[in-house]
Amino acid sequence: MMYKLVLFDDRLRLTQIKLDQADYVIAVGSLLLVSFWTLWLPPKARLVSLTLLNMLWTGILYADLVYYRYFDDFITVPVLLQAGQVSSLGDSIRSLTDAGDLFFVIDWLVMIPFTVIMLLRKKGSGAARGLSFAGELRQERRRRLILRLVSGSLALILGLGMTLVPIKRASDTWAVGLFEGNWWNITLYNVTGLIGFHGYDLYRYSRDHVISQPKLAGTEIERIREWFEARRSTQPNAGGLFGKYKDSNVIMVQKEALMNFVIGQSVNGQEITPNLNKLMKESLYFSNFYHQTGQGRTSDADFVTHSSLLPLPTGSVFTRYADRDFDTLPEILKDQGYSANVFHSYDASFWNRTTMYREMKYDHFYSKKDFVMNDVLGWSLSDKALFDQSLDYMKNIKQPFYSFLITLSSHHPYHLPEAERKLDIGGLEGSMLGDYLQSVHYVDAAFGELVEQMKEQGLWDNTILLIYGDHDNSIKEKEDYEKFLGRELSPLDMEQIMNQVPLLIHLPDGGSAGVYPEPSGMMNVAPSILHLLGIAADPYWIGGHLFGDEERLIPLRTGAFSDGKVFYLPSEAAGLQGGTCYDLASRQPTDIQACSQGYEETQEMLQVSDQVIMYDLLRQFKASSSSAISKP
Repeated sequence: MMYKLVLFDDRLRLTQIKLDQADYVIAVGSLLLVSFWTLWLPPKARLVSLTLLNMLWTGILYADLVYYRYFDDFITVPVLLQAGQVSSLGDSIRSLTDAGDLFFVIDWLVMIPFTVIMLLRKKGSGAARGLSFAGELRQERRRRLILRLVSGSLALILGLGMTLVPIKRASDTWAVGLFEGNWWNITLYNVTGLIGFHGYDLYRYSRDHVISQPKLAGTEIERIREWFEARRSTQPNAGGLFGKYKDSNVIMVQKEALMNFVIGQSVNGQEITPNLNKLMKESLYFSNFYHQTGQGRTSDADFVTHSSLLPLPTGSVFTRYADRDFDTLPEILKDQGYSANVFHSYDASFWNRTTMYREMKYDHFYSKKDFVMNDVLGWSLSDKALFDQSLDYMKNIKQPFYSFLITLSSHHPYHLPEAERKLDIGGLEGSMLGDYLQSVHYVDAAFGELVEQMKEQGLWDNTILLIYGDHDNSIKEKEDYEKFLGRELSPLDMEQIMNQVPLLIHLPDGGSAGVYPEPSGMMNVAPSILHLLGIAADPYWIGGHLFGDEERLIPLRTGAFSDGKVFYLPSEAAGLQGGTCYDLASRQPTDIQACSQGYEETQEMLQVSDQVIMYDLLRQFKASSSSAISKP
């Protein structure tokens, strides 16, 4: 198992994490902690237990490796609660495995037959071992029992020391605050090792959900309330575009894995996104728009754009905290007389959408059962058919309405039928990035048909249309991006490529069109819609609208952020000093202190959002406000 832990670390290919002496000590200690009890068992029971432990932890190791290749993170308890989704990942999981992974189970070829042989082997009699008297036999058994108890206990003590002492030393020095902050799970792994990480994750989940959720101090709750109040005061509800498009319909399209680097690009003389390029000329195009998702991926994109809060450090809000009180866009619009509906041609239970959408107060969730599966492509109904059938439903929905559409045709691993592969991608043929470009080109064609159908149905001139990508495409090979873009890419280039998705907002009159390079993120979407509609609601939101002159800082779940002047790129090491601060004007590393204020603001926003979600603070805020109003 020690060999497998080293192999696992090697296959993660983490550039800034290298196993050192402390890591090996922690790994051995962790293995002792998960296996010490087998020394308390008789020999055959011990052999079976160790064999089963080997198989169990091999499975966990490999599951973590595959999960990391797709999500850049490890499996946690909240993710396991979403395990029903794994069967739906099919082709994606197969594409994330390779032949070299067989080395994780090569020992089974010897271990399993050996265990079976030893179990079938007959045990010699006591007499054969020279124990002729019953008293001697009892004495021998007692001696062996004591030996097992002592050896197991010593292994437990040794395991605790080898595991906890190095972790404590790290958390007191270079990793101060590791277990209190909102850090990336990879940072935890860097200190605890994989087995230690899973042990801490199990403890953390049990503490928060099983034993009893700790209470947040009243002073901390009041501090967070005041933080929101101060933030609200900086978001003016007047001037500019405020209310200019009052009572307009709103259609928002969340495009699967649509990334910003493809917008305006061509391959072998062919535009990849000709329809989006055309629409950009009469829309607001936010060219530095960041997705702000975490492990929840598509569900996080949905959550952040509709609640203007941030995703959790582990798992998905949709599956962990669907029962919490949030100020969501559909609920606010319904209070203003809007119809609110969501369209997604997949299983309603996926990402716990049925429950979450009911809590978000949608009138209806049009899921797979509501669509005619007449043009299946990849995971489900093609984007073209989804748009066509969704617009048919909208003909009978009372206006003004809010419609949220979630697409699937450009989902990993990007396998399009040959008839739909329209691009000549040259040297990228056969690569996943080449397949991705083909999928994006198809999605763009589907979007062109959506625009034409909206015009035919008379929706174009009275509808605000928004389109954005939900997250990155999970393709991380820098060489392919360099081949496609024709230039070398720095760590900053790659970070922005993987975190930037397009946001286009087309207004009914085509007004305010242009490129908006200021940093923006998903948390700004819902406030921007309310601003355009002139709805002066006062929700508990972290983001503000996109139409003012205020400087914006956009935090990412990993702790990275951009304010338009600098970009902070964290590493697996802890704290501000562990990362790199880039000057965006020169695109070169600069003094880390240039990012210190933004770092503190980012950490605070992540902490505030986490506490709002985990402790259901909005419900408390609203209850106390109602109580105050009702008093004479």
